[in-house]
Amino acid sequence: MKNRITDLFQIQYPIVQAGMIWCSGWKLASAACESGCLGIIGAGSMYPEILEEHIEKLQDTTDKPFGVNVPLLYPDIEKLMAIIVRRGVKVVITSAGNPAIWTPKLKEHGITVVHVIANTKFALKAEAAGVDAIVAEGFEAGGHNGKEETTTMCLIPEITSKVKIPVIAAGGIASGKSMVAAMALGAEGVQIGSRFAACVESSAHENFKEAIRKAKEGDTKLMLKDIVPVRLLRNKFFNDLELAYDACATKEQKLELLGRARAKKGMFLGDLEEGELEIGQVSSMISETETVADIVTEIVNDYNSTVTEAAKHLL
Repeated sequence: MKNRITDLFQIQYPIVQAGMIWCSGWKLASAACESGCLGIIGAGSMYPEILEEHIEKLQDTTDKPFGVNVPLLYPDIEKLMAIIVRRGVKVVITSAGNPAIWTPKLKEHGITVVHVIANTKFALKAEAAGVDAIVAEGFEAGGHNGKEETTTMCLIPEITSKVKIPVIAAGGIASGKSMVAAMALGAEGVQIGSRFAACVESSAHENFKEAIRKAKEGDTKLMLKDIVPVRLLRNKFFNDLELAYDACATKEQKLELLGRARAKKGMFLGDLEEGELEIGQVSSMISETETVADIVTEIVNDYNSTVTEAAKHLL
């Protein structure tokens, strides 16, 4: 598996471990790096000093390339970026904001920049901003999502036909077969989130991991589209949100219900009733907690066997 993505990141496999809040700490990123993927620290749920601690520990445990995911709406973003530059991070994946502001500044320091998008308009803007690659995230993905509800199968060929830079597919990808499908649609790499959220090295609470393992088809839904779209696993908080929408609650009332630190409460502290449980549709296919090494080995083997089998039917 050698292409523009493996060359760009200097990794063995074109697989990016998603920088998920409350799940993607240094242990997960290190394990992903050591397994041949691009490991990512999710800075969106970290204070600046915590991010620096995670980067230091990651650099102590691997000499492989890694990255940091930074939501551009983060309030102390200048502090995060200063740490990233000072610590010599080689890859930054930005999301939730305008990449034109930070891309040139990061590239001045030799940092590879990738931006997450969910539609063609922002893919073209990201390319114009000078990013090195984009993550095209389909409707199936967990966490924050696009309002357009475009599925990965529709999004990837649309985006790859419009941009010249490499595209990394995200949303609904958790196996070698889905990786083959993404590559057939024009992607040159995949970003995997939900499966790694439930793995041994994930910093998510065990209660949340168990909820992922128990998830069934239809147990997630894209919510809060009029505020910040996010795919959630059904629980009491989810039901309270649905009741608020049914009652035509105002935006202010929904924000009050949302409150603060809901994601931390659910994903990191394990409150399965009142917490926000962000996970993708593919959670219904996850039935056990595995190590990153086992997950990557299985995906790569599945990818290779799928390509071999597909060739028999297509020739």
